[in-house]
Amino acid sequence: MRHKVAGYKLGRTTAHRRSLLRNMTTSLIMEERVETTVTKAKALRPTVEKMITLGKRGDLAARRQASSFIKGREALTKLFDTIGPRFGDRNGGYVRIVRTGWRKGDGTETAFIELLGSEKMQEEKREKRAEIRSKRAAEAKKAMDEAEAQQNKEGESEAEK
Repeated sequence: MRHKVAGYKLGRTTAHRRSLLRNMTTSLIMEERVETTVTKAKALRPTVEKMITLGKRGDLAARRQASSFIKGREALTKLFDTIGPRFGDRNGGYVRIVRTGWRKGDGTETAFIELLGSEKMQEEKREKRAEIRSKRAAEAKKAMDEAEAQQNKEGESEAEK
């Protein structure tokens, strides 16, 4: 029995579990919202909160500690330049876990794990996607109209012959 033993094993070896948490932490910092299983989200929460606390400290030692765990320079820069100052006056509780339902394939309960205040970023992403979709639709419609016009011209030239 594992009485009073903290943390989640997640059915993985130590190295695999550490790698999983490193990757998910980096993804969460970059994207500010990740969909995963509830158990993985609960295992990820303490790790992310420690990284954000380091980002709030902002000194060289904290930056080096965070860089030993987080993958990628962009994620590290974002942690210290935007995320750390955003939670400057907050003592913990930087992450929200929102349960979304069950996965179709294996029935596992899934959840979004997101940083508080990421709603603005998510809304911007939605707007960009909608803008890109509308541009593509307009381009496709224009191409269809041009193809139809060319087909009509060919039909008229054949009729004249």
